[in-house]
Amino acid sequence: MSNGNSSEGPVPVGQAWLRQALCLAVPPPAVESYLIQGARRTEIQGSRTLEFYPRQYATDGSVASHLRFALRHEPIDMGVLVAALKATPPAEIEAWVRAEPTGAFSRRAWFFYERFTGRTLGLDDARMGNYVPALDPDRHVVGRRRNSARHRVIDNLLGGPGLCPTVRRTARLAAQMRLHVDDEARALIASYDPVILARAVNYLFTKETRSSFAIEGETPNASRTDRFVAALKAAPEFTPDKPSLIQLQGSIVDPRYAAADWRDFQNFVGETVGGYREEVHFICPRPQDVASLMDAWTTLADRILRDEVDPVVAAAVVAFAFVFIHPFEDGNGRIHRFLMHHVLAKRNYSPRGVIFPVSAAILRDRRAYDEVLESFSRPLLDFAQWRWTVDREIEVTNDTGDLYRYFDATAFAEYLYDRVADTVHRDLKEELGFVAVFDRALAGVRERIDMPDRRAQLFVRLCMQGGGRLSAAKRPQFAELTDGEVAALETIVQEAIAAQREDHP
Repeated sequence: MSNGNSSEGPVPVGQAWLRQALCLAVPPPAVESYLIQGARRTEIQGSRTLEFYPRQYATDGSVASHLRFALRHEPIDMGVLVAALKATPPAEIEAWVRAEPTGAFSRRAWFFYERFTGRTLGLDDARMGNYVPALDPDRHVVGRRRNSARHRVIDNLLGGPGLCPTVRRTARLAAQMRLHVDDEARALIASYDPVILARAVNYLFTKETRSSFAIEGETPNASRTDRFVAALKAAPEFTPDKPSLIQLQGSIVDPRYAAADWRDFQNFVGETVGGYREEVHFICPRPQDVASLMDAWTTLADRILRDEVDPVVAAAVVAFAFVFIHPFEDGNGRIHRFLMHHVLAKRNYSPRGVIFPVSAAILRDRRAYDEVLESFSRPLLDFAQWRWTVDREIEVTNDTGDLYRYFDATAFAEYLYDRVADTVHRDLKEELGFVAVFDRALAGVRERIDMPDRRAQLFVRLCMQGGGRLSAAKRPQFAELTDGEVAALETIVQEAIAAQREDHP
């Protein structure tokens, strides 16, 4: 194994070396490190970050030395780290800890080894050394402090051994956190009359419902719409456990597909190409892994909600981890988006009684949504071994559980932040503005001409759609009005629009 002294090209180090040298069947980390002849530099290649280090960073070529490099210099990819530790003889970790009993990196490696392999090393509890964080909080979004006394390590992970995504503290994510979109939303809401707010919010709940179904190509009937709206309104009080999830799934899907338990069959996400050939996009966890993954998901959701993790990051981790497990036959996507609202409401990020229609923002750019989902699903296809059965069902033939337990959730947090900002700046602002203009214009129209309510409302709505003018195509619908009366009413609508722009530029 190379120690990095070769003069030929970049040499992997840290997690990239561990993945290559130990032949780990896991996707590559988002950040890979290499040794080079030259100065320290960073290259961004799409979603990948390459870190180049001078040769003086070379290791001695042992697993322990590359683990040390990773823990010291890199954001941790739990998929790579856990796979590497499972492939490492316990004696190697024990020897490292005995050689450096108070070392920060040796104790962190010891903590991760025992926590994620389930094996206890033949070591006495640490007696000395300051407590050190398992994950570097400058490189990761972390949970609150929980001390592991045996290792004198602070367990600040977002999850546990059954399910533990990580989120890197990228420059983009840090900038998104500093925007405080929730404060913008509260200021906007405070500037409107409560009556206008109440009417706008009712529509936003309906808009979120219809958009969430539309993402999956469905148009819900009135009954299913009402049930999902009711679920969304109760999102702050929702308990993310098995009985509540099963009840929620049953309330939002066709009764024929309501679940009584987690799925006990293999499923996948794909499409039929050419009318006969099935193209697989995502292989879901094996049925025998679903129960343990969902138990771990419940623990993760409870932990991340109790910890003071950034609310949007928490919402992304909880919601995307759920949809990747895909515990039901139907309704997984809608529940996934419902969970975003649950976390945002539970953490008081979305103002009380108000919903940010995130699904509307997702629907406006389906490609970005598909791309962020594929950032997880596409690499996974390289490591899930599967075949078609005689019944044209998929059968997974290798152990894939860890592929769903340990993944980098940074892209999902960044994506959700963008969608939340978009829906606050667009949907919330536009709907409040629409209702304010509509009410002001309707009052003016009624004062000018004593029209039936439905006629007056229709005139205002059509006129607003035309930017303050009734289109020639719609003019015949109001044959009872003279041209002078139509012009006067148009002026009223135009003045209402102008007043709204002045009040809320």
